[in-house]
Amino acid sequence: MTLLKEKLVQLRNDNRAILAANFYNFETLRAVVNAAKSMGEPVILQLSESSINYMGIDTAVAMARAQIRKESFEAWIHLDHGKDPELAKQCIDAGFDSVMIDGSHLPYDENVKITREVVKIALRKQVCVEAELGYVAKLGQEHRLEYTSPQQARLFVESTGVDALAIAIGSAHGFYKKEPKLALDVLSEIHQVTPAALVLHGSSGIPHDQIQEAIRLGINKVNLATEIKNLFMRSLGSLLKTTNEIDLRIVFPEAIEKVSELIRTKLKVIKDA
Repeated sequence: MTLLKEKLVQLRNDNRAILAANFYNFETLRAVVNAAKSMGEPVILQLSESSINYMGIDTAVAMARAQIRKESFEAWIHLDHGKDPELAKQCIDAGFDSVMIDGSHLPYDENVKITREVVKIALRKQVCVEAELGYVAKLGQEHRLEYTSPQQARLFVESTGVDALAIAIGSAHGFYKKEPKLALDVLSEIHQVTPAALVLHGSSGIPHDQIQEAIRLGINKVNLATEIKNLFMRSLGSLLKTTNEIDLRIVFPEAIEKVSELIRTKLKVIKDA
């Protein structure tokens, strides 16, 4: 199978993007896999630190690998928003194809330092490394517009050797209080001065036309998380109000299919960009 770092180079050269979808349990994993398999599209299966703690790193990786083998489709496993180089190392040792070391909350020099440390570890196994530069609001944080500096992005990639860079262009994690407007001019500038694949975090709630324009201007990886867990839980909640069924194997598939519909929609948006 193609290394993810090679896939990202190919996507950048072709001015295309890939969906990176988070999963939280077997059901959300299955939803993403079903959608990607049915459409014949590649996908990145993402795990946050919270999901790893919930499922266990070995269990989570084994489930994802089993699904990739069973369905014989192109997919990779990625650590999303790893804050600690030690966690990144554990994920690399556990067989992840890619890890994100998120030092965006740190002073610039410290972000460079820990990112460079992870890149050095990852190179031994040809694992892809993603970092973040700029302010992309996390859950509970203030949604303020502080864009990544194109020149700083260039220096950061040169100093660290990262394969992918998540940038701040007006997106945020979680739900938006009003429709976001991406700073596409900033994205275009960053794309022109850095060779790294560019990543859009916080795509849940961003209008599809903006996502497609962002891809045309240089985004190569589109992260999706909030909409997945929100839709699964809301769908499951609605189902439980209308049935006395206690067999989760009968109830869960309907919620799985709702999430699969969402993933198919996002895959089509990205494919048609």
